[in-house]
Amino acid sequence: MGNAASSGEVRLNRRLVVGGGVLIGTGGLLGFTGMLLISSAIVSAARQTVNRLERPPSEIAKRKWQQARDATTAGAKAWRNNPSAKVSS
Repeated sequence: MGNAASSGEVRLNRRLVVGGGVLIGTGGLLGFTGMLLISSAIVSAARQTVNRLERPPSEIAKRKWQQARDATTAGAKAWRNNPSAKVSS
């Protein structure tokens, strides 16, 4: 046996390590590019959907918020006017 084998040294094949690193880097770059393309397609589809709406989402949200506030106010008024009344099922 030679000196390297008897002392327990581990020898890596540099060509394989470099090749593996290059492949991992290339795969990461391809994966990142794929994520960008998918994200772009999703954003584009979302914009098209929003553009097809009759009202913008901000207006719909404001309207729903106002409805919720009005319902809360009405419920509080009803409870203050007759708190002992039982709610019918």
